[in-house]
Amino acid sequence: MATKTNSEIVREGLWTNNPALVQVLGLCPLLAVTSTVVNAIGLGLATLMVLMGSNLAVSLIRNFVSESVRLPAFVMIIASFVTCAELLMQAFTYELYQILGIFIPLIVTNCAILGRADAFASKNGPVPALLDGVMMGLGFLAVLIVLGAMRELIGQGTLFTDMDLLLGPIAADWGMRPLENYPDMLFMVLPPGAFVGLGLLIALKNSIDNQLKERRSAKVTEPVASGSKRVRVTGQVS
Repeated sequence: MATKTNSEIVREGLWTNNPALVQVLGLCPLLAVTSTVVNAIGLGLATLMVLMGSNLAVSLIRNFVSESVRLPAFVMIIASFVTCAELLMQAFTYELYQILGIFIPLIVTNCAILGRADAFASKNGPVPALLDGVMMGLGFLAVLIVLGAMRELIGQGTLFTDMDLLLGPIAADWGMRPLENYPDMLFMVLPPGAFVGLGLLIALKNSIDNQLKERRSAKVTEPVASGSKRVRVTGQVS
């Protein structure tokens, strides 16, 4: 397998192979808890921590685990880091932990985490594996935040409410209401609104990719066309 450069790992995690928009993995927690920004950030940070830790640990033990117990070992590693994330949230952000509920333990079953452990971390060294975990986690976190902001704004007309649940009293006044007298749109707060919001984000990404592809194609064909024109003019002169 060809070794990927750091820039390729960064680009794949954040855009070209984003776990939420391209791989479409981890949809259960992604759609369930993104009714507000603070919920999205809480789940995203927990997932990022687990991805970083599990990728690094899997990479370190990859040469010492036999093929027959490879996947069970990966699941045990992931479960250990999920337990650590769960205990940290209980200690420092207990109210947010209660809101997220079962979706923190369910990180163990997130296919994006097990997929990266099996597809990348088990085949690469610790540094690329850690970088891959960071970038995939940040890509997943970014989608969570954007989707959470979209659903909170359209559904409730607010942004960054209850941020003190994650950041403490310093963020108590961060909540905003950009639209006064906004009639709440219950549809966006409920699960169907999450499906629609994610579909719009995927469609937006595909549209941007298509535009970038067309621009690259135009840049490639333009010099070829101008070069053939010069050849024809030279032939006429001679």
